[in-house]
Amino acid sequence: MTEVALEAGVSQTTVSLVLNDAKGARLSADTRRRVHDAAKKLGYKLTAGKPSASSSAGTIAFVVNEFSTDPWMCLAMDGAREKAWEYGITITAASTRGDPSLEHAVLEGILAQPLVGLIYGTIHTRRIERLDLPRRVPTVLLNCYLSDRSAPSVLPAETLGGHTATDHLIRAGHARIGMINGEPRMDASRDRLKGYRQAHASADLPVDPDLIRNGNWEPSEGYHHTRELMALASPPTAIFCANDMMASGCYEALKELGLRIPEDVAVMGYDDREIAKYMHPPLTTVVLPHFEMGSIAAEFLIEQMARPTQRAPQIKVEGDLVERESV
Repeated sequence: MTEVALEAGVSQTTVSLVLNDAKGARLSADTRRRVHDAAKKLGYKLTAGKPSASSSAGTIAFVVNEFSTDPWMCLAMDGAREKAWEYGITITAASTRGDPSLEHAVLEGILAQPLVGLIYGTIHTRRIERLDLPRRVPTVLLNCYLSDRSAPSVLPAETLGGHTATDHLIRAGHARIGMINGEPRMDASRDRLKGYRQAHASADLPVDPDLIRNGNWEPSEGYHHTRELMALASPPTAIFCANDMMASGCYEALKELGLRIPEDVAVMGYDDREIAKYMHPPLTTVVLPHFEMGSIAAEFLIEQMARPTQRAPQIKVEGDLVERESV
């Protein structure tokens, strides 16, 4: 596969995706053609079927600071597992529950095993000051990053997501757009607000500070701040909620006020939780791409097996806009 990759001018991972006809791989027709032509030229034939667990090429450790009722790290682990399985690699997972002493013990135990590499993830997108890991183990940070950017990391493109959500409302004809954000101290809140501001600047629209409210990600805050926004002398015609849970509270407040969605007020969410498609009307939202982030983190480690590199990129993954009926 490495020889095919060199001949086609692509990564070994791309060769595997093309020749395995991997479901969901976003590759151009030209890339697929070049890979098939290179494989044919070199006489490479892919063995049919998935590798069995007994022929596994190794293990990737997936360590997260905590699992919670939020689905994000489970989705990320599923993405990593699916990608790893394409290469006969297994995933072993552990949670440190946010306890530094437990984290040290968990990492020591896992790193004593022979590993392809380590994915270290955090529930909330955030900066971490240090992570004591031996350099011999290839490591990718998931949903977090080191202050000195000395390790590769995979993060959601939150600023772009905030821009995408707000721009969609602007394109729908809204000039006064409220934003109910999360806690200001969090990276996700700061970046989604930055995207909101950038979308206004791109459309040459002023940002009214009265339309921006800080919440705490819970439905009650969506409800409370929606009531406040709609009581303004010049209320918004659209509200961007920085997560779907606050959007559900926003819905309740608007319905209590006798306002229709989207005829009177459009509502935009963020995350694409399962609840979003069952709300009335179904909620337009932006995907928080943890499944793809996990897949990309595993792919980076697998590529390191064939082509080791000292580079430490920060990869930001875009979440798609899911259009439903609330805008």
